[in-house]
Amino acid sequence: MDKNIENKVVVTGMGIISCAGNTVNKFWDSLIQGKSGIDYLKQVDTEGYTCKIGGEIDNFDPSDYIEKKEIKRLARYSQFAIAATFEAMANSEIDLGKEESGEVGVLLGSGSGGLPETEKENLQMFENNRNTVSPLYVPKMLPNMASSNISRLLNLTGYSNTVATACAAGTQAIGEAAEVIKRGDADVMIAGGSEAPFCETSLGGFCNMHALTSQNDNPKTASKPFDKNRDGFVPSEGSAIIILESLKHAIERGKEPLAEITSYACTSDAFHLVQPEPEGKGATKAMEKVLKKSNLDSSSIDYINSHGTSTPAGDKAETLAIKKVFGDYSKKIKINSTKSIIGHASGAAGAMEAIACVKSIENQIVHPTINLIDKDEDCDLDYTPQKSKKIKIEHTLSNSFGFGGQNSCIIISKFEK
Repeated sequence: MDKNIENKVVVTGMGIISCAGNTVNKFWDSLIQGKSGIDYLKQVDTEGYTCKIGGEIDNFDPSDYIEKKEIKRLARYSQFAIAATFEAMANSEIDLGKEESGEVGVLLGSGSGGLPETEKENLQMFENNRNTVSPLYVPKMLPNMASSNISRLLNLTGYSNTVATACAAGTQAIGEAAEVIKRGDADVMIAGGSEAPFCETSLGGFCNMHALTSQNDNPKTASKPFDKNRDGFVPSEGSAIIILESLKHAIERGKEPLAEITSYACTSDAFHLVQPEPEGKGATKAMEKVLKKSNLDSSSIDYINSHGTSTPAGDKAETLAIKKVFGDYSKKIKINSTKSIIGHASGAAGAMEAIACVKSIENQIVHPTINLIDKDEDCDLDYTPQKSKKIKIEHTLSNSFGFGGQNSCIIISKFEK
C-alpha cells in the first residue's frame, strides 16, 4: 500500500455531551443557530461568588448509557466521556469484536478530573471529624480514570494515556492520539476530552483569580469573545470524543473518513502561572509549527476555530498571534469562537471545537461568534459575528491555549480520496 496512505490519520466517528446538545447533530444545530447553552448554575450554591452562570448539562442521565451498578463507581466527568464514546463508536460503525483488542487505544484530556468528588469527600471528613472517605474516592478523582474506564468497559488492552494540560488538553489529546497511530502503536484511537468541574472549590478559585465573567444578568450574552465588553470566561462542562484511525485501517474496513488530521503541534509560553504571554509568542510559535508540519501555505487555511475564551488578555494575545502568523491574510480568514455559545469546558473544550471543525468541513459553513456587538480595536479580525457564513473550507486550524502557558494547535482537513 502507498506509504502516504499508511501515514495518514483520519476521523471516522464523533460523539459529544454538551450544554448545547447531547448528540453531535444537536450540538451542531445549536452552533449554526447561535443558540447559547449558558444558564444559571444549579449544581453549585453561587451565593457570594462573582460568577453565577455556566454551561451546565441538566438533561444528562448516566443510566441512558451506563449500567446502574457502574454509575456509582464513576465520577461525572468519566460518565460524560463514556456516553460520548458510545455515540462516537456508533457513528464510526466500528465493530470492536472484529478488532484486535491491543490495537485500539484511548487518549483523553481533562483539566480537573474528579475535583467535585474531592470537595465532597473533604467536606464529609471534616464535618464528621474522622476518616469517612469513600473507597471509591480515589478511582473517581484521578484524571486518568476517564481513559481507564473506557478501556475497562470496552475491554481495550492497547495504548492508554491522559493529558492534563488544562484548556489545551482536548486538542493535545487528539494530536497525540494521531501521533500514536502514525508511529504504529495503534490502528484506532478513542481521543478527546472530558470535564465536570462544577463545585465551590473550582468556582471560588477561578472567581478569586478574576478569570470568570461577572456578567450574570443575562447568562446567554455573558460569553462574548473579542467584544470590547468581555470580562472573563464562562465555565462549562461536558465531553467530546473523536474516533481516529489510520487511513489504511479505515479503507480495509470500508469506512469513509469524515476528515483528516493533517498536523499537530504544541509549545509553552514559559511566562506566567495563568496569564498568556501578552504578545502571543507561544501561540504564534504553535501555529507556525503546525503549519510547517502540514506542508501547507498559511493562505491554505480557510477557517480558524479560535481559543477565544472571552478574557480581555487572552483574546487580544490570540489576535496578535494570528496577525503575526498570517500577516495580511489574517484579515481574510474566517475566525470564530465556539466558546461564545457553550462557554469554556477546559480539558474538553478543544475536542468540542475539533468536532465543530469537522462539521464545518462537512457542511461548508462557519458558525457564528455570538454576542460580538461592540468591536474592540485590539481585536480587529473577522470573527464571524452573529451569523453563520457559508464558505469553501478545505483546511481548518483549531487553537487551544491552556493555563500554565501550554499551547496546542491542530489542522483538520477535508478528506480527499
